[in-house]
Amino acid sequence: MDVFTKGFVDIMAAEQSMEDTDWFQGTADAVRRCLKHFNDPAIKHIFILGGDQLYKMNFRDMYRYHIERGSEVTVACNCVDPEEVPHLGIMGMDKDARITRFVEKPEDISKIEDMAVKRDGKKKFLGSMGIYLFNKEALIKLLKKDKKTDFGKEIIPEVVSEGKASAFIFEGYWRDIGTIRSFYEENLALSKSIPSLDVFDESWQIFTRVRHLPPAKFEDSHIESSIVAEGAITQLANIKHSIIGLRFRVGPGSVIKDTIAMGSDYYETVDEIKEKAAKGIPPLGVGNNCRIYKAILDKNVRIGDNVEIINKEGHKNFDGPNYFIRDGIVIITKGSSMPSGTVI
Repeated sequence: MDVFTKGFVDIMAAEQSMEDTDWFQGTADAVRRCLKHFNDPAIKHIFILGGDQLYKMNFRDMYRYHIERGSEVTVACNCVDPEEVPHLGIMGMDKDARITRFVEKPEDISKIEDMAVKRDGKKKFLGSMGIYLFNKEALIKLLKKDKKTDFGKEIIPEVVSEGKASAFIFEGYWRDIGTIRSFYEENLALSKSIPSLDVFDESWQIFTRVRHLPPAKFEDSHIESSIVAEGAITQLANIKHSIIGLRFRVGPGSVIKDTIAMGSDYYETVDEIKEKAAKGIPPLGVGNNCRIYKAILDKNVRIGDNVEIINKEGHKNFDGPNYFIRDGIVIITKGSSMPSGTVI
């Protein structure tokens, strides 16, 4: 992390071994097979955190809560609306915050009405945030037993049935962004004047990797309700309710609306652009006089001139040669090239 703390991040990729020739089979299987890398005797507790979520949470609060209750596992929960229930694990708890029931992604809400809670006069449900705090000994015991592969479907229900799990209710902002729709909506929500997730809080700053890029450059462009990352270049463009990523270039006359552009990993030199143009390959970014509405442009895409990405046929879901449509959102895949004049 930095020279003043003992914190660190160690990336452990999926691996095969003499004991297990298969790749990771699920969340629990991944932790079981990586445990040998961080099974330090001094470690007494282990947090398991989901990677496809957006939230700001002080884990010290959950840790203290776990210790006070003497639980083997504590599950972080968030109060969610009924329409979100089919996508989450739903908890029921007693007056002592012990989890008494766990239902993974229930499709019929009528069968779990007794698990509903009241918040601000509205009916809510306690949805699992996919954040767990385990006593290490208990975790190892559970992982070795029957070689279960998934926390939500197998490990947590077993702990709940034994009455050793507590619920930690987190009242702050939390969103599951594991689907195209939720990823799209929550990213664009950050462009609001006052977003639900405060990224400008000086008392709790959000740090990212230092890239030492030049500031974004705007050349006679109109930008409205948008986020533009460093190193981006826009020329005579109109950008509305969108996110423009690192090093992304938008050419003259182009209109981008309700779109997430993930940016580029590198810049091209003038000579490289000319060399590719001779081969009919557009430069990185968006060319001239394009219209791009309600889309996600993955990294390092090349959009030629006069391209329209507008879901012209109004598809809800569709698979194209180098693009997909999900929930009406057009996704241009990483590294794709769209020739000039293309219409989607």
